[in-house]
Amino acid sequence: MSERILISGAQIEGGAAADILIADGRIVEVGTALSDKDARRIDADGLVALRGLVDLHTHLREPGYEASETILTGTRAAAAGGFTAVFAMPNTSPVADTAGVVEQELALGEAAGYATVQPIGAVTVGQKGERLAELGAMAASRANVRVFSDDGFCVFDPLIMRRALEYVKSFNGVIAQHAQDPRLTEGAQMNEGAVSAELGLTGWPAVAEESIIARDVLLAEHVGSRLHVCHLSTAGSVDIIRWAKKRGINVTAEVTPHHLLLTDELVRGYDARYKVNPPLRRHEDVLAVREGLADGTIDIVATDHAPHPSENKTCEWSAAANGMVGLESALRVVHAAMVETGLLGWDDVARVMSSAPARIGSLAGHGTPIATGEPAELTLYDPSVRGTFQVGDLRGRSVNSPYLGTELPGQVRFTIHRGYLTVADGELVEVNA
Repeated sequence: MSERILISGAQIEGGAAADILIADGRIVEVGTALSDKDARRIDADGLVALRGLVDLHTHLREPGYEASETILTGTRAAAAGGFTAVFAMPNTSPVADTAGVVEQELALGEAAGYATVQPIGAVTVGQKGERLAELGAMAASRANVRVFSDDGFCVFDPLIMRRALEYVKSFNGVIAQHAQDPRLTEGAQMNEGAVSAELGLTGWPAVAEESIIARDVLLAEHVGSRLHVCHLSTAGSVDIIRWAKKRGINVTAEVTPHHLLLTDELVRGYDARYKVNPPLRRHEDVLAVREGLADGTIDIVATDHAPHPSENKTCEWSAAANGMVGLESALRVVHAAMVETGLLGWDDVARVMSSAPARIGSLAGHGTPIATGEPAELTLYDPSVRGTFQVGDLRGRSVNSPYLGTELPGQVRFTIHRGYLTVADGELVEVNA
């Protein structure tokens, strides 16, 4: 299904302008003054060419929760945001804890054709934290699972966490931990701090995240295995990861776009679009995670795209579901929080949103340089425009975005997956894989 495409005059990851010729699903030439009379020409003057974005943390909801999202609608949202690959979290129904379920997800992603869908397997059966799931069978399946997580739940039992780290070490897998002490967060509604005290809402203390991260980096060091920390959100967590990396522990960490930009002050309006787990933190935490991403302590940005039906968000705060959609807005938020502030350049954006997540997830064919012979997975982004983020910018099934009505920079103009366009001139293309 791949096309012949000639991209003219794009700034490759913010550097020099160049032409990119694509054919048969690959980049066949990068240079200047390229011509090809048979190719579809894209005038990319003023656009930044990035490696296709890779999200290590997406909730696609299928199978089981198709009212919130499906693999088709979720990958359409991904393409609209410039993503060419997403890792699908296992909190589905049935839970993705067997080879059969992860292979089903893989097949649905292939049929949709908008992005590579790489399933994440559950660490424990049913994500109940009681016994290990079929990690080896999922790793050996056609889905080739290498990332395992009970995201939404912490692998709280230290012995089970140790055994999981030991098990995945044999095939270079990684355990992605949702760091939340369940006892310290019982009934929690928002970040524990001055705002929660004023509002009278039960707080989610920073130490509930930090204590689990501290335990797990020590377990990873003891076992000699790989640990990944999901949606890190506090200044103290950044300090622990920085310490662990200096010690040589094989740990990586992610931050979400919303934790780079939004604070717990937004909860004052009781708008459940801002209810998320881990919760929005203090301004000081936002500055700390930005610094951690800029200096490499935090390895990647991951969306934690979490769609919900409107009735689960348009209700009283205490009854509302946790989570935000984020695929369509992620690159624009990183642009605002990290690029416009001078903390990252576009080559850094390519690292934290493409090459590093692909490496952590052992995903071949993604995150590779924009160079001759490499797979044609590309995003063309216009950094010069600004606009108000609206419901019409969302392409998934749910609309629980915290950015509605917010002015954000930039626009994804073109997304190219496996050598064909999934987004052209800012609009989704109907594809048939």
